[in-house]
Amino acid sequence: MTQTALVVGASGGIGRALAAALAARGTRVTGLSRADGLDVTKEPTVARALGALDGPFDLILVATGGLEIDGAGPEKTLKSLDPASFAAQVALNALGPALVLKHALPLLPRDRRAVFAALSARVGSIGDNALGGWYSYRAAKAALNQLLRTASIEIARTHPEAVVAAMHPGTVRTRLTEAYLGRHRAVTPDEAAANLLAVLDRLTPAETGGFFDWAGKPVPW
Repeated sequence: MTQTALVVGASGGIGRALAAALAARGTRVTGLSRADGLDVTKEPTVARALGALDGPFDLILVATGGLEIDGAGPEKTLKSLDPASFAAQVALNALGPALVLKHALPLLPRDRRAVFAALSARVGSIGDNALGGWYSYRAAKAALNQLLRTASIEIARTHPEAVVAAMHPGTVRTRLTEAYLGRHRAVTPDEAAANLLAVLDRLTPAETGGFFDWAGKPVPW
């Protein structure tokens, strides 16, 4: 049977690469982005875009997100913390993917393995935070991880073969990261997509609710 996949954020660097990699392996891919009227920070657009789709999808990937929003970059100090910027980060990087999951749940099959994954980031790890800074982005990604973890418990009751995962793609050369490259080795979107799909291919329902990096290693909460 031909596998089916939905990529939300398919116009972005990683999203586009994920859609292309899936199509290259013979998967039937549906892509959604702002060009389709989808804004993950606005629930009516999420409900409309996902409600118009015919499932089921074996794989749903959320590749949306932003490091800088409306010109506001990561804070280096606590005195730079701004309520509006913080709220924007949470809306885009935490609540947005959760709203996609809320409205995508009817599109996941109940009778076989299905995967829902969203791009998180290692900086969202509380246990792995040794540098500080980046308050809003860190907090938003930590919130995303908690939302996915919590949802995985509920979803397991109705979709026992489902896998819900938060994924750290590594440092990827995209518009989102271009001003912050240098500290870590960066990979191309195509490399990131290949790495992520290799991990998602082998995750099992026993690992649902986990937070994994591009090599398949668990990331501390």
